Order: sequence, then C-alpha cells, then structure tokens
Amino acid sequence: MSEFVTIFTGSSDVEARVVRGLLEAHGIVSFVSSEARGVWPVSVGKFAEVRISVHAEEADDARRIIESHRRAEAPNGEVVRLRDEFDPLQRAIGYRFRDRGLLEHAMTHTSRANEDVSGGVRDNESMEFLGDALLGFVIADALFREYPESTEGEKSKTKAALVSTAALARQAERLGLGDHLLLGRGEEKTGGRRKQALLADGYEALLAAIYLDGGIEPARAFILREFAPLIADVHARGAAGQDYKSALQELLQARDLGLPDYRLMSTIGPDHNKQFHVAVAVRGEAVAEAMGSSKKEAEQEAARAALEKFRG
Repeated sequence: MSEFVTIFTGSSDVEARVVRGLLEAHGIVSFVSSEARGVWPVSVGKFAEVRISVHAEEADDARRIIESHRRAEAPNGEVVRLRDEFDPLQRAIGYRFRDRGLLEHAMTHTSRANEDVSGGVRDNESMEFLGDALLGFVIADALFREYPESTEGEKSKTKAALVSTAALARQAERLGLGDHLLLGRGEEKTGGRRKQALLADGYEALLAAIYLDGGIEPARAFILREFAPLIADVHARGAAGQDYKSALQELLQARDLGLPDYRLMSTIGPDHNKQFHVAVAVRGEAVAEAMGSSKKEAEQEAARAALEKFRG
C-alpha cells in the first residue's frame, strides 16, 4: 500500500485550495487534513494547520510544482503566501474578508462538493438560503423607508422584480462572479459558469458570506450599494413596466408577427428551490430563454430578453 507524505503545511484554507488546484492540474491527487477539525473546507484558528499530503512516489514532483509557484523574490527561503485566487472578486465587491474560507464556501457548488473524495467539502446551499433571506429583508426595509406612499402590492412587485433569478444573475455577471465559482467537472463542461441559476445562487451565498464575516452593516451596505439604482429604476417604471409579456405581445402584433409561444423546457433543483427553464418562440422559432423560480417569472424574463433582441 502506498504511503502518504505531507508536502505542504499552512494556516489558510484558500491557500491550501490553490495548492490542491495546482497539483490537480498536474495530475497529482492530494488529500487535506486539519489539526483543528479534520474537515474541508474549514476556518482554522491562528495556531492550527492545514496539511496537504500526496502519495509518497509523487512527493518530489508535488514539492517542485509548489515551489515553482512561489514568488521568486522571497528572501532566505521565507514561506510566502501563494496568490489569493479570490482577490479579483474581493476588489469587485469592495469588501475584503477576514475569513476567506467563508468566501470559498460561498463559491462552492454542490457538484464540486459531490466530487470531493474526502466527503468534507461543504456546498453553498445553506448559505444561499441565508443570503436569500438577508437580501429580501434589506430590500423590503429599503422599499418601506424610501417609498412609504406605495401600496403593499406595489412594494411586493418591485421586490419580486429585484430579487428574481434573472436579476440576481445579471448582478453576478457584472461582478464576474461566474469566474470564481468552484464547480465539479461535469458542471464545468456544461457551461455552469454562465447558468443563471448557479450565478443567482452564488450571489445569494456571497451576501451570506459577507454577513457572516462582517455582520449585518457591511452586508446591508453592500446590498444597498448594489441595488439602490435598480430600486429607483424599477419603482419609477412601476408595475406596468415589469409586464414584459404584454409589451412583447404588443410589439409582435404591431409587426404582424403573431402571438409569442412560451414553452417550459425543463425544471431543475429540489422542490424547495426549483428553477424553471422557459423559452419563448415567435412563428415557431425560439428567440429567447430564461430561468426563474416560477413559470411566471421565467416567462417574464424570457419576454424581456426577447424584447431586447427585437428592439436592438
């Protein structure tokens, strides 16, 4: 039986993941253990260690790979932290994590967790749940304070438009969040970094990570910074401005193109978090598609996308 050799020791979950990625890219299987809890990913304490081990016969190659990615200017062999792969995302969101393990956890999709042989990788589904609730609260609070004259129905429609799957996916795309998702091989091959549902879920998990790392005020500040212009825009247009299906129908009839046909292509996810994939066709040809947490939401987003094509 092959022996295992520890070839890397550190105190950063993110750094350890970078090392694992480097080794994996070179075909070397590695295993992670923690002095603190033995679970991956973990938030280790100041004096705890994360260790990476490989098969003994691959140890020398693994060490060379790691050393080749350290900064050449490191003096006297001093250990220098490998590049933080989440730095671009932290700059984009304007928030720097004290516990970068939370950010890594938020970016970890179920497909990645399912492929981890250690069984210790946690996916971001629980963080999505928390982020969804956090976002809903902050948006509702902002609408209550900014537009006290609006009816409950108007506030509800505005909130629904702001927190829809498609709207959150657009926010995620603006931040380049898809580039930082940690996906399994299958999801990677099928374009998971561009899927609306995955982007929206990752965005919600990111909100939860900010809250868990810094508390409610940094999370609230980030959400309001992200959504304040959208809140004003959606409120200004009112509920009628969100009826993209009616707008598309009117445009098609004006151009003598007939009525749009909405088709449910598929549903994905568990019952408590189901996503509907809808396509809209004009004269039998699909012109746009979208995802939503309900058929109605997905149809509205598909209509919006179709309108952009016809008006563009």
